[in-house]
Amino acid sequence: MSQDDMRRVIRRMSHEIVERNRGADRVMLVGLQRRGVPIAQRLAAAIGEFESVNVSVGALDINLYRDDMTSRPQPLVRPTELPMSVEGLVVVLVDDVFYTGRTTRAALNALMDLGRPRQVQLAVMVDRGHRELPIRADYVGKNVPTAMNEEIQVRVTEFDGVEEVVLVEQTSKGEVLS
Repeated sequence: MSQDDMRRVIRRMSHEIVERNRGADRVMLVGLQRRGVPIAQRLAAAIGEFESVNVSVGALDINLYRDDMTSRPQPLVRPTELPMSVEGLVVVLVDDVFYTGRTTRAALNALMDLGRPRQVQLAVMVDRGHRELPIRADYVGKNVPTAMNEEIQVRVTEFDGVEEVVLVEQTSKGEVLS
């Protein structure tokens, strides 16, 4: 996806969020650290443009809730920052790539430790399939079926200096092919 493709996807998803929730008054977008945060900010800005409302945006770090912590090096913990309590709100978790569902499960556990939202929804830029848990996204920018040796990378200006989504293939020797 190009920068223009990403912009169109953000706009469509923002309209879907508003339509499903009959407005955005009681909606908070919570981006999963790292790339989910700028995507959530872009969704909030798009909603603000056509709804004339400021949508709250938060950031959620799920590293200490992951079920694969013992198989990874010490996690880099980033801040969790919510502008208000999640109690009674519709919280839309925002992530860049939806794969096995394990990140979403960890995010749900982390979110529930912070309060009890009225409802939790999930928005993802790319769904690449291969689910291991019975979790589905409510809002999907693009479905991209992948092979197990392929990876989707969502690149955002804040971290990568460019806005794009790319499919990366890893060879049997661990080399990366774009």
